[in-house]
Amino acid sequence: MQKTGRFMRRATARIGAATVLAATLLANAALADSGPRLLVDVNTLKVIEHRDAFRKWYPASLTKLMTAYTVFRAIKAGEVTLDTPVVMTKNAAAEPPSKMYYKPGQAMTLDSALKIMLVKSANDVAVAVGEAVGGSEQAFIGRMNAEAARIGMNSSHFINPHGLPGKGQYTTARDLAVLAVMLKREFPQYASYFSLEGFTTGKKQYPNYNMLIGRFDGADGMKTGFICASGFNQVSSATRGGRTVVSVVLGEQSLGARADESATMLQKGLTERGGGPTLGSLAPYGDTTTVADISKEICSQHAAKVRSEGRDEAGRQKLLSPHIHEMNRPPRYVFAGLIAGGAAKAGATETATVDIGDGGNIPIPVPRPTF
Repeated sequence: MQKTGRFMRRATARIGAATVLAATLLANAALADSGPRLLVDVNTLKVIEHRDAFRKWYPASLTKLMTAYTVFRAIKAGEVTLDTPVVMTKNAAAEPPSKMYYKPGQAMTLDSALKIMLVKSANDVAVAVGEAVGGSEQAFIGRMNAEAARIGMNSSHFINPHGLPGKGQYTTARDLAVLAVMLKREFPQYASYFSLEGFTTGKKQYPNYNMLIGRFDGADGMKTGFICASGFNQVSSATRGGRTVVSVVLGEQSLGARADESATMLQKGLTERGGGPTLGSLAPYGDTTTVADISKEICSQHAAKVRSEGRDEAGRQKLLSPHIHEMNRPPRYVFAGLIAGGAAKAGATETATVDIGDGGNIPIPVPRPTF
């Protein structure tokens, strides 16, 4: 009788645990399926895969792709160079994290600022870049929106150069794919900015949050982004055998999940040839007016618990994709920092390259505030 009772209690416990696990898996699956997706061949512009491609989404730090594109257009026009000083202003220094915490008056070259902005995703540096290139933050934002309209990002609007959310800030998976393709086609000479494994200031090393770089065969960069309102987002690109594809993943529930999903999509794009519509001919569908906000799903206690369980004992993000492998060498960190002495002197470029760190523990981004 006692044995029967113990058996029943154990069986009930197992059933209860299985039910909880099943519910968790279903909740995670529903969350993972909630975000827009798009996969496109850069050469043919054929859309290989898409879902909710016209659903408006907060771009988070993917905004900095638009900031970089606007900067490259200004360089092309002869308005600035990579040696142009970028001075930290009080306005820029007041931005919320992620940031470098540089003091007003400190300066870096535009080259260093781009590296810091695209790897560290520093909001203060993004605003300082906008002020240096556009004359003022608002003038630069106007240029961002003008450039977006010019290249056909018909469902995007920006209210800042960094991506913190606010009314009037939105984009779509389709538009982000357009932007990524334009960056790769129009400015191949700047491709290395998006594939940096990290940078060092000489005192501290900053790894790239993009977990595909150096870990997915053929990965050549782009950008990640996270805020509670839009979840974990990633624009990725990869090249093999002369073929380049771009994937857009929005609304994932963790840093690892967005890397896994991006790897799956890139692998599909590099091994399958889709016969779908071109990026330009893809017709709008679904809800094209509402800007999604998934804060309750992403920044809930349950979601935080799920993310914590997705890390190993050393705090490293667990990756499930068979297409992502360990980096078999130390990551390469390029130098990016302040101009010597903090003086805003043109021509003071930084070119040193060092190999530092083991690259094993990439930190999860700190949630950024919602306005």
